Amino acid sequence: MTGTQSSNDSANEKHATFGGGCFWCTESVFKQLKGVKKVESGYAGGTIDNPTYQQVCTGKTGHAEVIQVIFDSETISYRELLEVFFATHDPTTLNRQGNDVGTQYRSAIFYHNEEQKGIAQQLIKEYDQSGNFPKPIVTTLEPFTVFFRAEDYHQNYFEKNPYQAYCQAVIPPKLKRLRKHFRDKLKE
Repeated sequence: MTGTQSSNDSANEKHATFGGGCFWCTESVFKQLKGVKKVESGYAGGTIDNPTYQQVCTGKTGHAEVIQVIFDSETISYRELLEVFFATHDPTTLNRQGNDVGTQYRSAIFYHNEEQKGIAQQLIKEYDQSGNFPKPIVTTLEPFTVFFRAEDYHQNYFEKNPYQAYCQAVIPPKLKRLRKHFRDKLKE
């Protein structure tokens, strides 16, 4: 497993990296969106190279479970991706999503450039001022440095394990919210 440091963005093909708790859940959501070309589960924001899932789960590496999204910016904007991100996890809980607790489950945006950082800051400000959430957003904004792809068995996890108990309990409600609020952004 090696890390990817540069985004290699092209004119319309861009990268985004989000931590919204368990990467199985976040991956399942973002794979549904028009304009999303690829989603990979992995790790970002930590202090060691090539961490394993077992190391990240200890909470001692500083990594978050993340997804790396490659998207067509002519079809879906970074702001739209952020709107989906905020609507499909709880950005108001520090270092936890539901029963998943630890810094590896933090709500985090790993921005790839200053434009992404600015868009994220603005949207967080708008949401905090609007009262969309019952508590202030605690999502961290962290500069993207390197993405480590998770082990193969984590990729497309929900597709491969739709009847696994955790998946059944946590992922369908997120997909239901996605279909309810972002129907026009979903792939056919």
